[in-house]
Amino acid sequence: MKWILSLSLPLYALDQITKYWILSHVDPESNQAIIPRWIYLVNVTNTGAAFGSFKNNNAFFIALSLIAMVAVLFALLRKQGHPDAWRDLSLALLLSGVMGNLTDRIVHGHVTDFLLFNLHIRFANPWPAFNVADSCICIAVICFIIHTLRQKTVPTEGRSD
Repeated sequence: MKWILSLSLPLYALDQITKYWILSHVDPESNQAIIPRWIYLVNVTNTGAAFGSFKNNNAFFIALSLIAMVAVLFALLRKQGHPDAWRDLSLALLLSGVMGNLTDRIVHGHVTDFLLFNLHIRFANPWPAFNVADSCICIAVICFIIHTLRQKTVPTEGRSD
């Protein structure tokens, strides 16, 4: 549990520090090129979910985030027969991402997104803006998929197919 917090809390802090810096230094009307034509710093508010879907549902997403945090904390505190690094990593990343976006929703009434990638690919031009918390959540999903794929299937006893 200690290493989980030593990963989650710094990522949460990084998310909040970067969002604070963006809110203080990047005008919502501007795009600051990091790599021209490819990567930009922006200041975008998001009252919805991924890709700006379900806009203006902040209260719903606060409730959903609180439920997700409780579920993640319960899963982290539940005793397991054996440690599973992929599971713990996915839960640690998910915890930091949920906490980061939940803090934004409570404090500002929206999530601040600031990284904008132009992939020059049809239907992803540009890719929707995102932040550190969003990145943590996406990587958590990938880690959880790896965790799930690595699970050994347990044969069912007394079953005839």
